[in-house]
Amino acid sequence: MKKALIALAVAGSFAMTSVTALAAPITIKFSHVVAENTPKGQMANKFKDLIAERMGDKVVVEVFPNSQLFGDNKVLEAMLLGDVQIAAPSLSKFKKYTKALQVYDLPFLFKDMAAVERFQKSDAGVKLLTSLESKGLVGLGYLHNGLKQLSASKPLRTPADASKLKFRIMSSDVLAAQFEAVEAVPLKKPFSEVFTLLQTRAIDGQENTWSNIFSKKFFEVQPYITESNHGVLDYMVVTSAEFWNGMDADTRNGVQQALNEALVFGNEIAAQKAVEDRQKIIDSGRSEVLSLSDAERAQWVEAMKPVWKQFEGDIGADLIEAAAASNM
Repeated sequence: MKKALIALAVAGSFAMTSVTALAAPITIKFSHVVAENTPKGQMANKFKDLIAERMGDKVVVEVFPNSQLFGDNKVLEAMLLGDVQIAAPSLSKFKKYTKALQVYDLPFLFKDMAAVERFQKSDAGVKLLTSLESKGLVGLGYLHNGLKQLSASKPLRTPADASKLKFRIMSSDVLAAQFEAVEAVPLKKPFSEVFTLLQTRAIDGQENTWSNIFSKKFFEVQPYITESNHGVLDYMVVTSAEFWNGMDADTRNGVQQALNEALVFGNEIAAQKAVEDRQKIIDSGRSEVLSLSDAERAQWVEAMKPVWKQFEGDIGADLIEAAAASNM
């Protein structure tokens, strides 16, 4: 009898071990909308590699670039349904969940990426990562792309040059107001459609960073790019609270550490590519890069800065002030 009990105990132990060994790893589907050679694309792949190196038996990351899985307009809804676990939408995409993040869309708010970095590391910037929790989302970190430039079918040197032109924008009321301030026509269209819209002249121009303009070949169908540095295009890496809190603490900490390292890697690439891709566009000869004089830039600032006041009630005067203070 005793031998039989021992045999059953051993068999049970073996069965439990087998079940544990065969347990499927946690799968993280990471959906994004840009090419793999962009800062976001390379960051996502770095995150995948780090997870495979350190947590291959527990966690597997699958990356879906170029809107293969979801566009930014649908990915957050899909995340809340459990169809995707991590995404990195542009900060403009979160208006439905919090109006505070609209601060990043305000024109001419940050003088350079160093100011953006200072703000994001400040108490106010870190607090914004948690501003989505009541909606079931968790901000895990910020990823840079860079400062935005204006491209168009005609030279843009002063605000008057943009009058009546149609510009593609992300789904952002602030960005719509930004172009309306210079009497242009903003059109909210998916990022995946921009090249075709430009190529067919359905729109006259767009705003984007050097890496996006280069990787998506917008410079091939836009004869002029104005180096305006008028806004920032950054992303928030986000997950659902249900998925995040469903992992045990050790796994969650391991995923966060790998992501933090991937974000540092991605931000370094963003800074490097801003310089390199700008030069590649110039060297191509396909698009003329226009530099603004101080007087010309001052005209754009004067025309667009009233947008700050227009959205002060939604964003909060204190938050706008904290962001502007990062320029010091």
